[in-house]
Amino acid sequence: MNKYIRNTVLGIFTIYLVSCSDFMDKNPLDQISSETFWQNEKEADMALVGVYSRLLAYPFTHNDCEFDIMAGDVDGNQSHAIVNIARGQIEPTSGGIVSNIYSNCYIGIAACNFFLANVEQTPISMEKLNKYKGEVQFLRALFYSTLADTYGGVPLYTAPVTIDEAKVAKSTKAEVLDQVIDDLDFAIANLPDITFTDGHAVKGSALALKARVLLRMEQWTEAASAANQVMTSPANFSLYNNFRSLFLTTGQSDNPEIIFSTRYLSPDITSNLDVRWNWHGVVNPRQELVNEYEFTDGTPFSTSNPLYDPNNWKLNRDPRMALTIKKFEETVINSSGQEVGFAYNAISGSGYNPVKYGNWDVLPIDYSTLSEQDWILIRYADVLLMYAEAKNEATGPDQSIYDAVNAVRARQGVDMPPLPAGLNQADMRERIRHERRVELALEGLRWSDIRRWGTIDAYINSLVDPGGTPRVFNPAKHYVLPFPQSEIDINPNLLQNPNY
Repeated sequence: MNKYIRNTVLGIFTIYLVSCSDFMDKNPLDQISSETFWQNEKEADMALVGVYSRLLAYPFTHNDCEFDIMAGDVDGNQSHAIVNIARGQIEPTSGGIVSNIYSNCYIGIAACNFFLANVEQTPISMEKLNKYKGEVQFLRALFYSTLADTYGGVPLYTAPVTIDEAKVAKSTKAEVLDQVIDDLDFAIANLPDITFTDGHAVKGSALALKARVLLRMEQWTEAASAANQVMTSPANFSLYNNFRSLFLTTGQSDNPEIIFSTRYLSPDITSNLDVRWNWHGVVNPRQELVNEYEFTDGTPFSTSNPLYDPNNWKLNRDPRMALTIKKFEETVINSSGQEVGFAYNAISGSGYNPVKYGNWDVLPIDYSTLSEQDWILIRYADVLLMYAEAKNEATGPDQSIYDAVNAVRARQGVDMPPLPAGLNQADMRERIRHERRVELALEGLRWSDIRRWGTIDAYINSLVDPGGTPRVFNPAKHYVLPFPQSEIDINPNLLQNPNY
């Protein structure tokens, strides 16, 4: 989706793809007649924009941070559904994250299937046709991999279905992920090997998503290979030299680190990111996350260190901490060099609020504030860390793993010291996990990480929320979410996940 296409264009095709609240009403079916559409490349482009527009819905926006609330790196404020869910009060009727991921991913899948079933009618070259299909199969892989990671096995549809045809049992998680890999392999074979510049998925986007899926499947060698293909791509993805502006509109145009993102452009395609994060204060990083950031000499915060200054919490700490988190009452400096404050309409339960993604030039914030920061779904630092993790699990530490992790730590403006030599596999594993936590904080990846590592049980059950409420994680069921009760009600063949 070209970032500069206006909402009026987005809406032309999207109106055919969205209707009621349950999946059975989300299939386009016969709203567009093949006799009146798909007649030229312009109409195919319009349809493609409609498919990409599905990224403007949860969970492919800043609401991804609800995963970090689930993971215990963040407290939620004014987000009562996610607060209760994060505390283990998860039911098929919970709504919020339980129903939104399912609903919106299947809207996206329906759009993909409708596009793929009809685009071949368009009189265009085979190369162009396969590129279109590659982009849409990449998006379908994104939707299905998100569903599989969230719910496990889910109903699998690869073509438009009628209401009755949609009433199928869920496929196994392995079957869903086999389809994801098939879609990604087609995308990899047919997408251009160029940088991500105009919102259209490229070969690197598909390779990076494949690395993420394979990593979650614990196919270490294959995951490392996919990540390495991104690292050695002629497209030349690289770490950006300004960690702060990587998450602001001013630094996101043609950024070599961004491999795939949800795109915005004010005033037509905007989000309420700044309203929710920096006025409503719904994202409150926890002290546990703050304590994860090392001192500038590379020693952990838990270690007694003369660099520690109890009167200056930011002094001598990994610079990414101050580029990610601020004290709730702390003022900031905007791009004009002016000191500006916040007029929050809520308090922070943890005493902290985000810096990452916050645009200080829009302060003071009210309901008219329009945010246009692209929400990054995959970036090069993540690819480096996925490579390091997969390679370490496959073979143990080698120089390529050190190089990947140290590159992330040595980013200009971060300049953290390299990892110590001589780490064994277990030590390197902990270093990589630390690096993922601090580098990718508030980006919606932590919940998936700690579930696949098997560390979520002990961590979540050790947490106490503001006000004294303990967090609860039940390993008998909470590794996946329940299917929304509304979907169970309309599909008698869909069996609820265990123990819900």
